Amino acid sequence: MKLFIDTWGWLVLEDSRDSQHEAVSRAYAEAAKMSGNVFTTNFVLDETISLLFRRRPFEEVARFMKGLLTSPFIGIEEITSARFRRAFDLRLAFRDKPDISFTDLTTMIVAQDLEVMDILSGDRHFLQAGLGFRLLP
Repeated sequence: MKLFIDTWGWLVLEDSRDSQHEAVSRAYAEAAKMSGNVFTTNFVLDETISLLFRRRPFEEVARFMKGLLTSPFIGIEEITSARFRRAFDLRLAFRDKPDISFTDLTTMIVAQDLEVMDILSGDRHFLQAGLGFRLLP
């Protein structure tokens, strides 16, 4: 199983007090059994780092992010200029969906590129896009 982890997924994984933590942790653990099955992007991590340092204790977040950034099980995909342009084209195509964030659009492009259909997210925009994504947990 290939899994893309969105900002929501990282926030829940970091916070053991979150009501979804156990379910999200199980989904992550299942995907991480084999290296090369878990993905995220630099844009998602930008959001994640900003939100975690604003919400959680500094040392806790620093430890979590260091582990994430050095994990051999997590592929961090770059939003290249080509992917950025494709995400913008998707933004134009989704004229009727103004609430989908640009970061989510870049995630959709990367997930398509990597043929990842399972997204660890609480964000229903991935379903509304109609591109065949499934939300986990």
